[in-house]
Amino acid sequence: MENLIENITSVLKSIKYPGFSRDIISFGIVKKIHLDPDKNLIIEISLTTDKEENKKIISDSIHEKISKEFNFNKINVIFLDNPSEETNSSQEKIDKIIAISSCKGGVGKSTVALNLACELASNYKVGLLDLDIYGPSLPTLINYHEQPRITEDLMLPIEKFGIKFMSFGFINNENSPTVWRGPMVSRMTQQFFENVQWGELDYLILDLPPGTGDIQLTLVQKIKLFGALIVTTPQDLSNVDVRKGSDMFKKVNTPILGVIENMSGLSLTGRVETSSNIKDIIIDDEKINVNPDGSFSFVYNIFQGKSGESESSRLKLPLLGKINIDSKLSESCDTGTPFVKEYPESIVRQEFQKISEKIVQI
Repeated sequence: MENLIENITSVLKSIKYPGFSRDIISFGIVKKIHLDPDKNLIIEISLTTDKEENKKIISDSIHEKISKEFNFNKINVIFLDNPSEETNSSQEKIDKIIAISSCKGGVGKSTVALNLACELASNYKVGLLDLDIYGPSLPTLINYHEQPRITEDLMLPIEKFGIKFMSFGFINNENSPTVWRGPMVSRMTQQFFENVQWGELDYLILDLPPGTGDIQLTLVQKIKLFGALIVTTPQDLSNVDVRKGSDMFKKVNTPILGVIENMSGLSLTGRVETSSNIKDIIIDDEKINVNPDGSFSFVYNIFQGKSGESESSRLKLPLLGKINIDSKLSESCDTGTPFVKEYPESIVRQEFQKISEKIVQI
């Protein structure tokens, strides 16, 4: 019997999750394979999406592949209604929970999380939860430093820019250092779901701290995650740490939705005198075209390496976008107004827009 299950599992590994190059076994959605007394094959699938189209594609593919290799009386593909026994009531009104992670600090997770949340909020009900207990940055990013109100023993999220926000930084607003042991951190993480009145949300974005510690483990054990987004920067040094975070999600069967490369290059613009009749200029041996009005633009690669492409290729997942460095982007983080709100026509904002559109299509 054990060998039979292994053989069936091997066949299922040839079935790709709709829209991905990754198979349904590595995605962790196949929860149980067994035979009933009548020798009918039963395969239980746990999905965090309600897309009937995806369910049909997966079911049809399983029937086709298994029928070719085995001779069962009947093949039953069952989609579980309650994929997580740990789901609590506060999550029942949240459609999709997406974690923004990297395992490495300083790659811009919080900036990416905030601006993606703003883009999604243009068409959906969105919440953003800053789960960095030791170094919360959300209060600075949105310029809000007051404690949340409490009603009926539930904290009310801060509402700004059309988004619901919550962060430990709102509670610990005296800026005193946080020195907590693992169990306390895990409990606080869980309380952000159980004791916050999120209401109905289409998306809840989680800004995770660096590492693969208590907060991350609490999430994958207690929370029904739709998936994770991996943020990296171009350098190979960044990829060394980032891939540890990716592998953690794979080990606990949490789907990784894709990779985002931040600080991909520096967007620069300039102008030459039109009277000079210069048609192109050379910068670091690269020819840059000059427009008829004398203006030119190019992306300068400050950091060498292709960490985003490397990690997406290793995971066999899409590189959702590459966000260039913009001085106004870092400035917006200090002033408390999201970049995509303040500079809606910028190239960087367009990239955030493309990434959010791809996320919606998953």
